[in-house]
Amino acid sequence: MEFDLQPTLKGTLIEIRPLTREDFDALFAAASDPLIWKQHPENDRYTKEVFQTFFDGAIESKGAFAIVERKSGRIIGSSRYCNLNPVEGEVEVGWTFLERAFWGGSFNRELKTLMLDHAFRFVDRVLFVVGEKNLRSQKALAKISARFLKKVELPARDGTMTPNLVFFITR
Repeated sequence: MEFDLQPTLKGTLIEIRPLTREDFDALFAAASDPLIWKQHPENDRYTKEVFQTFFDGAIESKGAFAIVERKSGRIIGSSRYCNLNPVEGEVEVGWTFLERAFWGGSFNRELKTLMLDHAFRFVDRVLFVVGEKNLRSQKALAKISARFLKKVELPARDGTMTPNLVFFITR
């Protein structure tokens, strides 16, 4: 069975569905808070120009989601599957953000549960790549029992290399 990188998945609090070009304004509204990006290597992603590049990459990935709060029907963030490696039986979950009102609890846990349950139908291991200084995301991964795998250097927008940590969860 082939991995469906953009299913629609429904939980109690959220629905995740394929991200579309028409979602730009709603997703940018969710992303325009500078505090969301404070610990992120690209900490200016709240600006429209930088966010446009992020959004275009999300669409091109063909694995990006809009995260919709079911109660309001409003887009509150995004995530995606990327770097599927069928030979190694792994996929990355990442590029995730939520509006601050939805931090620290049930929404992120439900998001990760939905995405992990779907992924484990097709792969044995899910990877998460997190900026070395992004302590908030590292703590969120600890809550779902992700384990540290390795440190990697990844290219930044300005051509420099930034330190990132790779975590994993296995089926």
